Amino acid sequence: MKISDFDFELPQELTAQHAVNPRDHSRLLVLNKTEKTLEHKKFYNIIDYLKKDDVLVINRTKVIPARLFGHKENGVVLECFLLKRYDLYTWEVLLKPAKKLKIGQKIIFLEGVLEAELLEIKEDGNRVVKFNFEGRFEEILDKLGEMPLPPYIMEKLEDKNRYQTVYAKEGESVAAPTAGLHFTNELLEKIREKGVIIAEVFLDVGLGTFRPVQVENVLDHKMHSEKYRVPEETAKIVNEAKEKGNRVIAVGTTSVRTLESAVDESGKLMAAEGNTNIFIYGDYKFKIADAIITNFHLPKSTLIMLISAFGGKEFIFEAYKKAIEEKYRFYSFGDSMFIY
Repeated sequence: MKISDFDFELPQELTAQHAVNPRDHSRLLVLNKTEKTLEHKKFYNIIDYLKKDDVLVINRTKVIPARLFGHKENGVVLECFLLKRYDLYTWEVLLKPAKKLKIGQKIIFLEGVLEAELLEIKEDGNRVVKFNFEGRFEEILDKLGEMPLPPYIMEKLEDKNRYQTVYAKEGESVAAPTAGLHFTNELLEKIREKGVIIAEVFLDVGLGTFRPVQVENVLDHKMHSEKYRVPEETAKIVNEAKEKGNRVIAVGTTSVRTLESAVDESGKLMAAEGNTNIFIYGDYKFKIADAIITNFHLPKSTLIMLISAFGGKEFIFEAYKKAIEEKYRFYSFGDSMFIY
């Protein structure tokens, strides 16, 4: 399987630079993979496609303001992008410009409030730093950090909350689970009133999400690892639904990957936590997800491969072609699709 099979041309103006207001007024392309039909709707119409006793699985991770700007003691400015926490003080980060800082040197973000020391330079070019701070790290980050928007979004984010789902609860994601950005509290309430059960999972979304696959042969791709958790209550709800023949609808590829990572040999969902580097592509047999709500993804990404495995590559690429013709908005702040 070649990565070039998952390439497509996207006109630059279709990369959404900001979110639609209200959230649920983005467009929704509905794909029926059995009938091979497409329907053009608004996101708030999603309720018409949900049935009583369906289980809607949402990723309740929280995005942290992971982008920090500081300077060396000689005044040279550095950008520090938080990737992964090792312990209370130690993080794996991306530094730009990276070559400027030597092991043992300091970065000052705000004198006397937040500083860091470079501990290690990793093989892949990432750095490990140890932070020194007074007070709670999360509160300092809220004050000094910026939301980690993907590189293709050039517009400044006016409201931090627009890159956060309304149901974000806990975690340290450095990218939003973007399919969830379309939900409003009112829409979720209507969905509950219809008898749909909403269940939660947690997956801390990493930066690998945005990275296109660099190798031509898909099998050579090394998948990034992300921290996940499936609560006991969710495992119980999902397994009961599966036994009764009710649908499990995953909101976003992060929910899909979490669910599919925590299945035992008999096909049951387990309450579990750990790290997953599951790579879903080709003729993968989905064990839990019966339908997926998702955004439009980057060419050559592992996400377009996951969606192609679920909906059938030919049909998905037909839908993408149509979406481009109809000027749907793509990527993190873009429109969405429902595949069932």
